[in-house]
Amino acid sequence: MMYYVYHIPGKKIGITTNLKVRVEEQQGYNEGEYDIVLETDDINIASEAEISLQKAFGYRVDEVPYDKLNCNKNKLNMKVNITEQTTTFPCPVNKLKGRLMDSVGMTWETDHGVFFINESSIKWIMSNIKTSMYNDQRSYIYNKAFARFYDNHEAVFTRDKVVTLTGGLASDNRVPECCDYENPCTCEPQFSKRPRQKSQFDLIRDWADERGLYENGDTKTQALKLVEEVGETCRAILKEDFEEVVDGIGDCVVVLVNLAELQGVSIESCIAAAYEEIKGRKGKMANGTYVKQ
Repeated sequence: MMYYVYHIPGKKIGITTNLKVRVEEQQGYNEGEYDIVLETDDINIASEAEISLQKAFGYRVDEVPYDKLNCNKNKLNMKVNITEQTTTFPCPVNKLKGRLMDSVGMTWETDHGVFFINESSIKWIMSNIKTSMYNDQRSYIYNKAFARFYDNHEAVFTRDKVVTLTGGLASDNRVPECCDYENPCTCEPQFSKRPRQKSQFDLIRDWADERGLYENGDTKTQALKLVEEVGETCRAILKEDFEEVVDGIGDCVVVLVNLAELQGVSIESCIAAAYEEIKGRKGKMANGTYVKQ
């Protein structure tokens, strides 16, 4: 069997054994819109390459490697229905937690990455689960929101900073998965007594989600909204109105967070990708701006 490591620029690194079905039919990309990075009949080599490339490009890193995912497919204790937008569980909300607890270690793959069930993801699922409008004996979560949970909470600790699995900087007050009041920290002692808190980006997304922006919003409308906010910020700068400048910059950030979300990416991953692009750039200041060489 041949394994293909593929790259959808700006989106993801993935593995499949069938490019036409997985990338073109399921994810909607045409030939030429993705690159085949590696072809191999060794699943271990493909799996290691996928993880390394996800880190290198600043994409969300699959916690369960592809080779382990394949081996664990027979461990699925629930038959979940997976679409581009949702994962649906075959039980009502009031019985779901027990089924999830019985399914710890279960993994499944979506267009937004590989998901898995552990203690922390069960808490998130139970806080965000919704009853199906078509069958009250079924319940579902939004895949994009679940992927954002991993981006924002599965932090990676280095010597001098905390980064998310997409490569973006994590908030200073965010703690790793092992660190909360119920599970004393073993990896970073300075976080041992600090509760998990949401970042400003999280709060913006919660605010927008509660108001139906992600369900009913439109990227073109948000793009136009961004132009409007940038214009107001420029006018405030010309008037030297400090308070309005601060307000305008904040409004721009809010719109950018929501625009990224509607586009299917997180603002953190966008920032990480931009920094990777500019960090080695050389140039000079000219007329008040930095001009790259």
